[in-house]
Amino acid sequence: MAAVRLICGVDEAGRGPLAGPVCAAAVVFEPGRRAPAGIADSKVLSARERERLADIIKKKALAWSVAWASVEEIDSLNILQASLLAMRRAVESLSILPDEVLLDGTYCPVLSVSARAIVDGDAKVKVIAAASILAKTARDAEMCRLHQCFPQYGFDEHKGYPTRAHLRALRRHGVCEVYRRSFRPVRLLLENGRR
Repeated sequence: MAAVRLICGVDEAGRGPLAGPVCAAAVVFEPGRRAPAGIADSKVLSARERERLADIIKKKALAWSVAWASVEEIDSLNILQASLLAMRRAVESLSILPDEVLLDGTYCPVLSVSARAIVDGDAKVKVIAAASILAKTARDAEMCRLHQCFPQYGFDEHKGYPTRAHLRALRRHGVCEVYRRSFRPVRLLLENGRR
């Protein structure tokens, strides 16, 4: 009889925003058990549905974790390397060691276990979709927390993404410490003397 293999799904949230950390999640479901119903790529789900599914995933998963790379790490490494760092941290902080890691995207972080990147993995593989839901809900919660500290930017609405309203607020209020200084709109403001 073949040995049971533990497959871990990993995805990140927050590569595109101008502010806040990048978040990654890792999820391992019990081998042979079906993933909870309704799991899909976090981008196609409503915020309410993501919250509901995140609770179910945390209860049903054999193991799960969420990890971060900070704004400072994003600025010093670049967003791709910071995302891979957050993914590695998520896998390394799992309570069990998986046999294989499946990641959304085209790049794999350096891991101690076998890893495979799958383009559109969050739409194709349930355990990656589950990780996308945990990463997105954790990051959205963090941006709502940052909104309490810096309400003038509207982080609770746009989660740091460069919407028209966000860019207007950024120009009006200047750059605070939660902004990614290496990202072009922020960098240009700083070069023009807006702190």
